[in-house]
Amino acid sequence: MEVKIYGTIGPACLDVDIIRQMFRAGMTGMRLNLSHTSLKDASEMIDLYHRASMEAGISSPDLLIDMQGPELRIGNLKKTLMLADGDKVCLGPDGIPVPDAVFPHLTPGQTVLMDDGKILLEVASACLCTVLRGGRLEARKSIALPGKEIRTPVLTRQDMENLINAPDYGVTGIMQPFVRSREDLLEVRKAIEETGCSHLSLLAKIESMSGVERIRDYLDLADEIVIARGDLGNSMPLWELPRVQKEISDICREAQVPFMVVTQMLASMETRPVPTRAEVSDIFHAVTDGASSIMVTGETAVGDYPVEVIRYLANTAQQALDYLKKYKIN
Repeated sequence: MEVKIYGTIGPACLDVDIIRQMFRAGMTGMRLNLSHTSLKDASEMIDLYHRASMEAGISSPDLLIDMQGPELRIGNLKKTLMLADGDKVCLGPDGIPVPDAVFPHLTPGQTVLMDDGKILLEVASACLCTVLRGGRLEARKSIALPGKEIRTPVLTRQDMENLINAPDYGVTGIMQPFVRSREDLLEVRKAIEETGCSHLSLLAKIESMSGVERIRDYLDLADEIVIARGDLGNSMPLWELPRVQKEISDICREAQVPFMVVTQMLASMETRPVPTRAEVSDIFHAVTDGASSIMVTGETAVGDYPVEVIRYLANTAQQALDYLKKYKIN
């Protein structure tokens, strides 16, 4: 059994030497988040990545592109907002810009999560909200309304352009966000065929309860399932997330479909050189549950210790594999 180890490309690791060290510490590939950019705009980062992989002796490294998809995000802000508990904020052109599809669901009492749940608002009236859990809010961060399924296009115009260009940049896999149904993946599969990308792997990210409830309907269309615990954790009380993760793992193992676990695997290492005991235990249990891949995001994209992050991720995964081998657990 082998477990793939993924980092995420970002400012913290944009150095040939750093990425080379990450490969030597056990990394097998990287994710490029296209929520805020395009393949063309990220071409310099991608060239640097491929140069580092060659120096590390890896000729064809994995490069996964995380599409925009149907994920909801706030618009552009003139400046970063500091939201304090109890503040009143307006959603819309005169305050925090949000997608038009959100407005019909802004009823009094509705909660609104931003930036992967770091910020929590509650609708008071119309578009006016009270800040229940404040923080630093930057442009283009995610927005979610727990309990609401807001239908948006499966692929954006930018997604289609990125698919067309993917073969030119050494892309090996496509991560499709917020997969909600079989119809979603059928549409993505069709776009992949039309753009000449049928050789690329399709990774279906489960980030909502509708994606969890319908997983058996679309398992056969995905090359790999991604248990994306950020937005998935926003769709339920957080104490339910470990059970849901376990259920998805069981379903994937039963169907013999590979799965990845991602989000906050080593979150404390964005600012600390050593992880918590809980974090390494989380990694160990993800692998012993059968994960074929594990991934970090902000830890290598913006964190202070990208090489150490990969070292802890890879070494902990290896400990889990050694345990499975020792006790002959399949």
